Amino acid sequence: MYTRTAIANIGVIGLAVMGSNLARNLASRDGNTVAIHNRTYARTQQLITEHPEAGFIASETIDEFVASLATPRTAIIMVQAGAGTDAVIDQLLDRFEPGDIIVDGGNANFHDTIAREQRIAPTGIHFVGTGISGGEEGALRGPSIMPGGSPESYETLGPILASIAAVAEGEPCVTHVGTDGAGHFVKMIHNGIEYADMQLISEAYDLLRTVGRLQSAAIADVFTDWNASPLESYLIEITAEVLRQVDATTGKAFVDIVLDQAGSKGTGVWTVQNALDLGVPVGSIAEAVFARAVSGKSTQRAAVQRTITSRPDVQDADSSFADDVAKALYASKVVAYAQGFDAIVAGAQQFGWHIRKDQIAKIWRGGCIIRAQFLNHIAQAYDDNPDITTLLEAPYFAKAIADGEAAWRRIVSTAALSGVPIPGFSAALSYYDSLAAKRLPAALVQGQRDFFGAHTYNRVDTPGTFHTRWSSDRTEIKE
Repeated sequence: MYTRTAIANIGVIGLAVMGSNLARNLASRDGNTVAIHNRTYARTQQLITEHPEAGFIASETIDEFVASLATPRTAIIMVQAGAGTDAVIDQLLDRFEPGDIIVDGGNANFHDTIAREQRIAPTGIHFVGTGISGGEEGALRGPSIMPGGSPESYETLGPILASIAAVAEGEPCVTHVGTDGAGHFVKMIHNGIEYADMQLISEAYDLLRTVGRLQSAAIADVFTDWNASPLESYLIEITAEVLRQVDATTGKAFVDIVLDQAGSKGTGVWTVQNALDLGVPVGSIAEAVFARAVSGKSTQRAAVQRTITSRPDVQDADSSFADDVAKALYASKVVAYAQGFDAIVAGAQQFGWHIRKDQIAKIWRGGCIIRAQFLNHIAQAYDDNPDITTLLEAPYFAKAIADGEAAWRRIVSTAALSGVPIPGFSAALSYYDSLAAKRLPAALVQGQRDFFGAHTYNRVDTPGTFHTRWSSDRTEIKE
């Protein structure tokens, strides 16, 4: 084992942009001495040359890195999820001792985090899957941090993470989410909500552009106004900035020269897949994922467009149109967040996590991509009633839906008549209407399932499970 003075209270492995910025953030806080290591030493040298003020303890080898860490050794892994993460974990496991802490700060699949924690736990070494949101800027200046792992590991790790987290209303945006994969699960849901939020905002832009017939600069002004309303959020703020940008080459609005195909990195897909497994409807998030997928289907889009001889006439917008869009956007946003928190509740039940929903809402108020004052109302709703069935029944949100419902319906109707795709707005309204309907057509679906597959059904007037002999005398039997 390499001998070295162990003085660093925290180490970072993986010095790409996110890892480098996180290491710089750590080093800038009083009380932290940061050890750094990267597979390619040139990257380590570059970081210490560019930022001598950080006082990093640089290591060329993993043995040097481990030797520089004071006990309990604590290392944050910031490498690509998957095999790269496992390789670093194995290196640390060979060198760490019981009580030491390995933190995975990447965008890992929470199922992988659970499996890794189960594999590592018998060694006595703590493994902490940690969601970090805020992008490159957040990593440097203060992200929202969602650590899982054991309560014991959080005693050491918590104060370090609190020192670098964003601060919202005097509170650091970090909390111990729950055991094993809870941190990465909640980060996954955060990203799924982020997909929905971005899609809804893009639909609002499209409505203002196509139906409202506003130019990008004028739409930017609308979004700026919205950012001083209940819609205030980081995403609304940056949308105004993007819409105001002018392309230096063409002189056109930046948004008009960007290809209309959006990609994704998988966490939105994971959210939808796991929500299906949990039996939680997250249509707003799913439609956001599908909208990105549709945008990339250039061949199919071109094929359909070649068959079209006419499109619907765009409806006329009156002076209240932008206000209607704002109300519809807010109502749709409420639904998307409600679905996301429903998934958190279901995940906590399935995997045995004690997740405080009010605390999750609070740590999302700063640092992360979906940060917004709106989250204070979610935190308050769960603080008032931790076991609330859905956010939509909380008084504040029930009133928000009621106040915006008429505008919401006008916008969805106008979009349909104008041929403007708004899958996010429409899915959110359909979800709300499904919850509000006293009777759903699922009764007919049950009849169909029983007809072709003898899947049985329940009655509204008699307890028990029943089947109709459809292929014979059609008498009903009780199973």
